[in-house]
Parts: sequence; C-alpha cells; structure tokens
Amino acid sequence: MWILGSIIFPCSSLFVKAMSLCTLASLAFGGSSEIRGVHLRYSKFVDVGNTPGKEEAKIGSRIGMLVVYTPAVFACFASFAVLDLRRRRSLLFISALTLHFLKRVLEVLFIHIYSGEAILLAMIQISISYFAVVIISTYAQLLAEASATVPSVDLIVPGLFLFIVGIIGNFYHHHLLSKLRAKKKIKNNNYNGKRSYMIPRGGLFSVVTCPHYLFEILGLFGIAFISQNLSMFSFAMGSMLFLMGRSYATKKWYLSKFDDFPANVKALIPYVF
Repeated sequence: MWILGSIIFPCSSLFVKAMSLCTLASLAFGGSSEIRGVHLRYSKFVDVGNTPGKEEAKIGSRIGMLVVYTPAVFACFASFAVLDLRRRRSLLFISALTLHFLKRVLEVLFIHIYSGEAILLAMIQISISYFAVVIISTYAQLLAEASATVPSVDLIVPGLFLFIVGIIGNFYHHHLLSKLRAKKKIKNNNYNGKRSYMIPRGGLFSVVTCPHYLFEILGLFGIAFISQNLSMFSFAMGSMLFLMGRSYATKKWYLSKFDDFPANVKALIPYVF
C-alpha cells in the first residue's frame, strides 16, 4: 500500500474507485477467458465459438475497427476543454492518451489491410469500454489536479520514455503485419478478400508472437506513469492481463495452423512468457 501511495494520487471518489476495480476485473477476466478458449470475437478469432445456425450481426473489419476507436478519440479531444492544460501533467496525459487512440484510427485508415468481417456486438462493447476509460480517467485527472497531496515519486519522465518506446514499437510491428498481409494478397491469386495469414517475420516476431501487444502495454503504462491516477493504472494493468491471455491464445492458434511455427517463440515477453 505504501508503494501505491507513493506513485498514485490519492482518490476520494467512490465512483472512480469502483469503476477502476471494474475495469481491472473485467479485463483480467477477459484475459483468462482468452486462455480458456472463449475469445473476444475479432481478427483471427471472429468465427471461433460461432454457434451453427445462429445469425450474428457483422460489419466490415475496417468499419468495425473505426467503431472501436473513433468515440474514444472524440472523448479525448473533448477532454482538452475540461482539464487545466496549464498543468504539465494534465497536458502530457491527455496528449498522450489522444495520440494513442488517434494513431489507431490512422492505422485503420492507412496502414492495416483487412479481410472478412467483424462481430458488431463485440466492436460496440470494446468501443464503449474505451470511451468510458477516457471519460473516467479524465475525471480522475481532474481530481488529481485538485488534490492537496501529490505522490512522493514523480513518474512523468519515465512515463514519457515508456510511452514513446511503446507507440513507436507498436506502430513498427503493425507496419510489419500490414506488409505481410500485402505480400500474401499479391502472391495468392485466390485471396479474393478472404482471411489469409502467414507467420509474421521481422522485428521482435522472432522471439514473441505478439510484440505489438508488448509495446501497447508499455505505451499504456507510460500514460499511467504520466498521469499517476488510479483509473489509468487500472486500465494499464487490466490491459496487460487481457493481452497476456490474448497473446497466449494467438500463439496457440499459430501452432495449430502452421506446422513450421517455431515452438520456442514466446507469446508476449521475450524468453519469459
């Protein structure tokens, strides 16, 4: 508890505490569900767990990803009008959070290559959760601004470092994935917009299955360090637990689809997990 008190602004709001706990618990449960084979239905796992004969509303993958990220971007822009931007911490926090989600939208529009469809309900659920995280974290930052007590350890500088490393690393590996899909589309004359996958190469793909998840986690903890508010820390921790489960499931999926997938490649953390 002393450690948490030294790095997180004190929070007197029962609402923020409750929502932070819900965020952490729901994401942790999502991560455990991924390990158990109950997947959030997008990307490789869009058709996993589909009930035969059951009609589910679907939309194109690109539109689905825009549905996921765009509301959070608008919420971030609105937060600029709410926070006291004369405070360095608040300005850096909302700028980093906005860049995190805006980058995703730009990648959806200009980087990623999509095929197939996405489950509409899953896209809406993720969208609402991201939107809520921005709103609650902004409110938590407002409370932090008004707090007479500040954490004894200032994490802004290491937070900026983690965020920059995270966002660059995440973008680079997303770029590698998009190049991979582009090559597959060119080589396979029967592509015809259908889902088609290859074993990722380059970057940290030689040691982990999902380096883009690893760098996303680093970026989120960077934002949490910058803000030092309870809501962002719970979101970063919960996202790490979810992505650990998702990366484990992704490695398992690759092993089931490709006989030549290297078994020594870890899921998320090089040489560890």
